[in-house]
Amino acid sequence: MKLPYRRLSSHLHSQLAGIYLVAGTEPLLVGEALDQIRTAARAQGFEDRDLHTVGAQFPWAELEAGSSNLSLFGTRRILEIRLPSPRPGAQGASAIRALAEREDPDRLVVIAVNGKLDARTAWVRAVDERGVLVEVWPVDRQELPRWIGERAAALGLRLTRGAAALLADRVEGNLLAADQELTKLALNLPDGEVDEEAVLEAVANSARFDVFRLSDAVTDGDAARAVTVLDSLRAEGVAPVRVCWVLCREIGLLARLKNAVQQGENMDRALLRHGVWRSRMPAVRRALGRFDSRRLKALLAQAARTDNTVKGREPGDAWVALTALVLATLDSGSPPRTVAR
Repeated sequence: MKLPYRRLSSHLHSQLAGIYLVAGTEPLLVGEALDQIRTAARAQGFEDRDLHTVGAQFPWAELEAGSSNLSLFGTRRILEIRLPSPRPGAQGASAIRALAEREDPDRLVVIAVNGKLDARTAWVRAVDERGVLVEVWPVDRQELPRWIGERAAALGLRLTRGAAALLADRVEGNLLAADQELTKLALNLPDGEVDEEAVLEAVANSARFDVFRLSDAVTDGDAARAVTVLDSLRAEGVAPVRVCWVLCREIGLLARLKNAVQQGENMDRALLRHGVWRSRMPAVRRALGRFDSRRLKALLAQAARTDNTVKGREPGDAWVALTALVLATLDSGSPPRTVAR
């Protein structure tokens, strides 16, 4: 039986199947699905857990044979299998089919898979027919603010819509990062509504978000702060590709906004349509005033060259190219600087 992740909790309150297969690429949600299954199993007397992480030369035959004797130990047990991919091999597929087909009231089989399943494979079909298949899909960008708001509410936080959207932007779709930041907010903030300013202040102390401080400094035209943050990112070993992504995103945003306004769109409407948070609108307006279309077009071209250098498609030092790009964004009048090859 296929079961959406959102319905797993209600399912477990009413019944417990003999075998579960949880698959997905979002570690936080996969882990929480497994926790829910284990909690429900413990409530029904499954006191022990045998955990097997599958690797090369995994002894599938021994696992299959040993699982038949679990009831001899006198306790109900969870047999948990971790698969690094949806391809367990011929032996693994055969063993999983056998586990699905051989019911045992004293054994609960839980299989966790990293990746997307192929429902046509025989071992997946066997679990689907005799147990429960839970596929955990990532939360898409448009749904992420709502997910963050609901997650915050469960922790006793009341995030404003703008605060949830801001945190969604900062974590770049990483649910683990979002959960960690929400947990910190819940521990450090008093009861009450949490707005964008509170979120910005909280994440300002996290190295994970230094790249966004660089983006803010560039938008503000603050040369001293931008160079300081860039040097800090390099010293901390932050990947150049991450820094480049944030800079290119900011330059692209300014170029799209400038084009929209020149096409006759109202500035406020353009800012909202392109997802600019209210707390950033004044800085973005000032940045748009510093650059004309010709300058932004040149910056886009330099950003593309920098991206190629950072990714190794063109020769050059990644940090030298990034420094040149940052300095170029802070100089609204002169031609973009070139990087020595």
